[in-house]
Amino acid sequence: MESVEFIQWCLNNLNYWTITILMAIESSFIPFPSEVVVPPAAYKAASGGELNVFLIVFFATIGANIGALINYGLSYFVGRPIVYSFANSRIGHMCLIDAEKVQKAERYFDEHGALSTFVGRLIPAIRQLISIPAGLSKMKLSTFILYTTLGAGIWNSILAAIGYYLESVVPEDQLMGTVTKYSHEIGYGFIAIGVAIVLYLIYKGRK
Repeated sequence: MESVEFIQWCLNNLNYWTITILMAIESSFIPFPSEVVVPPAAYKAASGGELNVFLIVFFATIGANIGALINYGLSYFVGRPIVYSFANSRIGHMCLIDAEKVQKAERYFDEHGALSTFVGRLIPAIRQLISIPAGLSKMKLSTFILYTTLGAGIWNSILAAIGYYLESVVPEDQLMGTVTKYSHEIGYGFIAIGVAIVLYLIYKGRK
């Protein structure tokens, strides 16, 4: 079965297992947006399906942790040269990864420290890659899991709330376009919040 067919099968058969699998894929280095998993599942829960919206968030967060741990573990053990070699390879480019994106994630991590693992989970284009600099810097595993769980849990809760709400106002065939619009706006909002938090911590530290 080809990857596209596999993903489509999962979306057509949404349950807690497929939510976990797809979110693990989304959180790893394989390009796959969480917006096509959690909101449709919550939409299905709101329409009286067998899914529970709270369990959707729970299993989506477990999946996000699995994917993040894959990135963290690979970066932790293989080191920077191999990570960048992969980013510059054809396979890396197929996964929409390149050296510039990894460098961007590293700079973000270096500037904001361990907190970036939490805030980065809420920011588009950083969310999937923030685990790489955490692994390269050999961040403490328990701290990494804590921040990843908090960040992923908040993001998944927001996506689930959007999907659950939209069931009453948006036809199913318009769901994905609406979710994408809302999630991008929310992501930009979190960028502003993240910057504000970091500036406050810097101010507090200097004071």
